[in-house]
Amino acid sequence: MNSSAKASPWWTPSVHADRRPFLIGRNAIQAALRGFFAREDFIEVDTAVLQISPGNEAHLHAFATEALTTDGQKAPFYLHTSPEFACKKLLAAGEERISCFAHVYRNRERGPLHHPEFTMLEWYRAGESYESLMMDCVRLLALAAETVKTGKLAYRGAESDPFAGPERISVAEAFERHAGIDLLASVAADGSTDRDHLAAELRRVGMRVADDDGWADLFSRVLVEKIEPRLGFGRITILDEYPISEAALARPSARDPRVAERFELYACGVELANGFGELTNAVEQRRRFEIEMAEKARVYGETYPIDEDFLAALSLMPDASGIALGFDRLVMLATGASRIDQVLWAPVAEVGR
Repeated sequence: MNSSAKASPWWTPSVHADRRPFLIGRNAIQAALRGFFAREDFIEVDTAVLQISPGNEAHLHAFATEALTTDGQKAPFYLHTSPEFACKKLLAAGEERISCFAHVYRNRERGPLHHPEFTMLEWYRAGESYESLMMDCVRLLALAAETVKTGKLAYRGAESDPFAGPERISVAEAFERHAGIDLLASVAADGSTDRDHLAAELRRVGMRVADDDGWADLFSRVLVEKIEPRLGFGRITILDEYPISEAALARPSARDPRVAERFELYACGVELANGFGELTNAVEQRRRFEIEMAEKARVYGETYPIDEDFLAALSLMPDASGIALGFDRLVMLATGASRIDQVLWAPVAEVGR
């Protein structure tokens, strides 16, 4: 394998001239969104990139590095994959409304919608429900479109009206509508999952099932192949109430313990944001992290440390809602760009094969 970087002449005048309208649009949208949060009495925070733990999701890959003490001793660090842990520590410290434009880093990701370094917009509301984040999203997408004087979000020939009322659909409803599968029949009241039941459902509708597929693998396959390509066309879609085993850092729903207060936002088949009613139970959060790291070890042969400082902060963190939005993707859809590197001022060189 050749590890040399491929030439990426984004800096040549002709290429830059083609990209410049997207980049100017990016700056305008970022300024408009900052104005929105200022009017809503948010404090903009700036979190450190270097962290003890980059996050504890099985299929999320970080960039590792190390710190050296003055006498040459080494300590492992990671470039953060999200400012989430730091932002929640600030909520524990007493902040109530915070926003953050953060450069974040994810390994093994490259494509039209993925870049190893990108900008994530996160914001948190202490004492407010996660439905308030849904309304924020609707307003922000409309504001982005207004700012660049367009009436639509667009990607690869698909369009979504950011000014129309959003569709809100649960994950279970989406599985039934788009795949013909009763998802929650494979989820027990305590949140445990029945792999064989879900596998039988996939086989019934003609989908592939491998012998080593777990419940989460099957869930993801249906989501990626059958559901996500049908979301956010014509108008924005809010995909709500993920199964509790897919809750990540979201709390269980008071309405149904089988699902979590987690939603994702889609436009033109593109995932734009991931929002939670935040979990503040440190014991449960540790249990979830340990499950995720066991799966990461099984699949990839590696794990990431757990941020004990973060778990300690959860005991002080108030009830809150929080969300991460892929800012570059929003810019793409608002400006009509077809690739994420068109909206990045200085793209990272691509490593050759």
